[in-house]
Amino acid sequence: MIQKSSGSGRRILTYPAIHPCDSISPSTLLNSLIDLGGDICSYKSKVFSVYQRNARETFRQIANLLLFLQEIRDTTPDLPHPVILSLSELHLTFQKIRCLLEDCTRDGTRAWMLVNSDRAANQFRIVIRGLATGLDVFPLSTVDMSNEAKDLVELIIRQARKASFEPDPDDKKAVKDLMRILNHFEEGIAPDPIEIRRILDYLGIHKWSSCNKEVKFLDSEIGTEFSNGENKTKLELLCSLMGFMSYCRCVIFDTVDFESQHLNGQCSNISKDLKGINVDDLKCPISLEMMSDPVTLSSGHTYDRCSILKWFRSGNATCPKTGEKLTSTELVPNLVLKGMIQQYCAENGIPVVVSRGKNRDISRTVMAGSSAGEGAMKMLAGFLINKLVNGSREEMNKAAFEIRVLTKTSIFNRSCLVESGTIPHLLKLLLSEDSNTQENSIAALLNLSKHSKGKCVIVENEGLDLIVHVLRKGLQIEAQQHAAATLFYLASDEENRVLIGENPEAIPGLVELVKNENHHCKRNALVAIFGLLVHPENHWRVLASGVVPLLLNLLRDSEREDLVTDSLAILATLAEKIDGTVAILRRDALQLLVGILITSTSRTGKEYCVSMLLALCVNGGLDVVARLVKIPSLMGSLYSQLSEGTSRASKKASAIIKILHQFYENNSSSASVTSVLPREQFVHVW
Repeated sequence: MIQKSSGSGRRILTYPAIHPCDSISPSTLLNSLIDLGGDICSYKSKVFSVYQRNARETFRQIANLLLFLQEIRDTTPDLPHPVILSLSELHLTFQKIRCLLEDCTRDGTRAWMLVNSDRAANQFRIVIRGLATGLDVFPLSTVDMSNEAKDLVELIIRQARKASFEPDPDDKKAVKDLMRILNHFEEGIAPDPIEIRRILDYLGIHKWSSCNKEVKFLDSEIGTEFSNGENKTKLELLCSLMGFMSYCRCVIFDTVDFESQHLNGQCSNISKDLKGINVDDLKCPISLEMMSDPVTLSSGHTYDRCSILKWFRSGNATCPKTGEKLTSTELVPNLVLKGMIQQYCAENGIPVVVSRGKNRDISRTVMAGSSAGEGAMKMLAGFLINKLVNGSREEMNKAAFEIRVLTKTSIFNRSCLVESGTIPHLLKLLLSEDSNTQENSIAALLNLSKHSKGKCVIVENEGLDLIVHVLRKGLQIEAQQHAAATLFYLASDEENRVLIGENPEAIPGLVELVKNENHHCKRNALVAIFGLLVHPENHWRVLASGVVPLLLNLLRDSEREDLVTDSLAILATLAEKIDGTVAILRRDALQLLVGILITSTSRTGKEYCVSMLLALCVNGGLDVVARLVKIPSLMGSLYSQLSEGTSRASKKASAIIKILHQFYENNSSSASVTSVLPREQFVHVW
């Protein structure tokens, strides 16, 4: 009757509990309540890093209450209707208790739960009081049970009201020790590793992977706080803990045990998590589009945040899917579903729609968020540079890997590591004979190249030649893939586009990578080539590399919309000049392009198709126009772009239609022309 809650699908210390419906039968409600109680008791076998004393008291109360409920089920098969009120209240409280215990045992939240010990103790107190409230209204006189059972109910009520739920003294001490270390970070004082290990041991964090889970949780929580409305005090604490855990991950743990890590050149196979997924489940029931920020209502149904907020603003207070009146309009982020959507989009080449809250999420990473977080990162940067310079081969590899992880999402981390001088040392590691070290170093440089100053530092330290070396001769295909992406980010600067183009190995290396079977290799190489074409002098270099036949073959064979769109973008740019047009026409590409225009589902892809066809008409002359006129399906697709395409596609489609009609009018005596073009008067649309 009640769904099993998902630990990572809601925020901790939030309880999306719902009352059972009024029409439920007493026996069904009782059975569900007993099952829920058994589920709660199963948490006894899990690890409680904090709140152990409060958890033990909760289990004792639930165990006693289950004895009472089981006797009712055994002795009174036909329960009277008045018991529903009491059982419903107990059911609601049981749901909250399960959520609370789930939070206490959930991986990745241990540090955050520790610093929330006062709040959690209050929640324990509230839910146990809820048991007393539910039992107070139980109609004992209407149920046939033993005197011992009635005495047990009275005992549970008294104990639930008197039970003292305070933060555990050991939890308080651990919080105090943790805050002292955060103060050290603020003051620029390196904390004692022994003290850090003591806190980590208390929390049960004994491995790099466990520490990494803490970092990931804190990062997602910070992002959610920015999306929902900033709470400055909470954000500062989250950012401070983020800095502490990042420091611990890099400094305290020597061995990386993360199953999907790149330290040893291993990549996880995440696609297995998506087997059996119904794509419709990833779409919002209101907008029917892929959700970017899924949130769950108290009814248990999930919607995209922007869609459900519009629903509420329209004056509705019901669940759109069921029509059920909502007891609360609280929106609980569904982080599990959000991760699955992002994973599905990544594996299927679908652009992920970025929610409006994401811009704030990105902007917050420009600053550390707290003095302790800033101090921790600066100390960590110094530690990593020391390992890059003086460490063993294994330590250098791990340092490069840690920089790779730290710079993946945080702009502040990138800035801090660029300023501290990590780039020259990472560039030296690109010549390493160890494939894992080379891959981690180029991946770290890729992230640092996204920083404006990072681009300059890479070029100033003669990094372009080293990156091109990895592109052509990387020890692993992943390293070559990252090198191509790094060139793409470097090419966002005009001077760098010139320098990259002048390197005789750069463009041929990118074209060679397009031939690779790996989707990510193809994609990175294609976008890098497209970026280089912004500089006019790179036009002839790209043409000379033999990319045109390669891209046309890709258009014919690829089933991935993103690769097709990227290929069209390059070809459309090349077609703007006569030599590019000639190279494309030599490969008899007109029929292929028209076919893509008709069948493609990508508006951007259609726009590039129209742009290329217009360039071919202008640069190719009447011969091209005459061939296009003879393709019956072209005109309908061009007209559809006037209303359905992008504004640029509409304008260019209009120009092509005008050219075709002018050709028809000038050659009206040609039977072959009149058999294809419609006879209605052309209306010029802009």
